[in-house]
Amino acid sequence: MYDYLIVGSGLFGSIFAYEAGKKGYKCLVVEKRDHIGGNIYTKEVEGIQVHEYGAHIFHTSNKEVWEYIRQFAEFNRYTNSPIAYYKGEIYNMPFNMNTFNKMWGVVTPGQAQEKIAEQIEKFGVEEPKNLEEQAINLVGKDIYEKLVKGYTEKQWGRRATELPPEIIKRLPVRLTYDNNYFNDCYQGIPVGGYTQIIEKMLDKTEVRLNTDYLEEKEQLDKISRKVVYTGPIDAFYEYKYGELEYRSVRFETEVLDEENHQGNAVVNYTEYEVPYTRIIEHKHFEFGTQPKTVVSKEYSAPWKRGDEPYYPVNNERNNLLYEKYAREAAEEEKVIFGGRLGRYKYYDMHHIVAEVLKCAEENL
Repeated sequence: MYDYLIVGSGLFGSIFAYEAGKKGYKCLVVEKRDHIGGNIYTKEVEGIQVHEYGAHIFHTSNKEVWEYIRQFAEFNRYTNSPIAYYKGEIYNMPFNMNTFNKMWGVVTPGQAQEKIAEQIEKFGVEEPKNLEEQAINLVGKDIYEKLVKGYTEKQWGRRATELPPEIIKRLPVRLTYDNNYFNDCYQGIPVGGYTQIIEKMLDKTEVRLNTDYLEEKEQLDKISRKVVYTGPIDAFYEYKYGELEYRSVRFETEVLDEENHQGNAVVNYTEYEVPYTRIIEHKHFEFGTQPKTVVSKEYSAPWKRGDEPYYPVNNERNNLLYEKYAREAAEEEKVIFGGRLGRYKYYDMHHIVAEVLKCAEENL
C-alpha cells in the first residue's frame, strides 16, 4: 500500500513526491512515457543537453521558488533573448528600441511611440472584433504584419481575423534597448540539464515507467490511499462533458556537423509561409563550444486523442467546459489534481513550483 500514487513524473508530480517523502509518506510515481521528467526532460546528445520537448528557461521573481529549485542544480546566467526572422530580416524580441530602430530607423523612445500611435490612428478601429484588429490597435500595422501575424496564425492554426481579440490582451512594448525577454529578477538554465533535477527529487521514490494510469486505474487505485493526478482532467473523467481543446507541438531534431548554426538559442520564424514556428539551437543554453550542434524545428499542431497535449486553449468555450470538470474534481476526496493539464491552465515552471509547494502544504 502507498500513501500517495502520483500520476506523472513532471515537475508537479516530482516535487510533490519529494515533499511527501521528506515527511515519511510512501509514494509510487507512475509515468506513461519511458523516461521521467515530463516536458522538462533533457537528454545529452553530442555533449549537448537537448530540451526534448521544447525550450525551458527558468525565470521567476519569487525568491523562495528560485532558492527551492536551485537546491537541485547549479543554474547558469542564461538570459532569454530570442530573435525573429522575417523574410531575411532579423529583429530583436520582445518589441524594444532595437526592434523599432531596425523597423523604422527611430532612435528615441518618443519617436517610437509617435510612430506606433500614428499607425494606430491611421488604422482607425475603435472596437476590435478579432485578433488582427486588436494587435494592430496595440502595436501598429508594421510590427503586426512582420512579427505577430504569421507566427500567431501558425501557433493557433487559424487566421488572425478568425481568432477572438481576447487572445492578445496586451503585447509587450519596451521603450529601452533591452533584449531580455523576461522582466523577472532571477533567470537561468540548470548546468547539465533538467533531468538531473527530477532524478534527485525522485531518488527515494519508487517509479514505474511505461505505465498508463488511466488504463490501469482500478488496480492502481486499490494500492494507494490518495492519488495526485497531473494528466488531462477531461481524460480522467472519460470526456463525460466533452473534450477540452489543446495545441500540440511536433519537433524535428537533427545533429549538424557545424559548430554554430544560427548564433542564438531561439529564433522565431514569423512569416506564415515558413511551416515551423521556431528553431532551437540547444548548445547556446549552456554557452556550448562542442564541435557539432543540435537543432530542433518546432511545428505547432492541432491536438487529437493520442497526441501529446502541450497548451490548453483557454478561450471562453473551453474555460466553461473546464469549470464542469473542476466542480466534480472539487468533490473528490481521494484525488488531487495538479499541473498544466490537471488544472487546464498555462503554467510556466515557476508557477508550477509555487502551486505544488502550496498544494503539498495543504495536503501533507
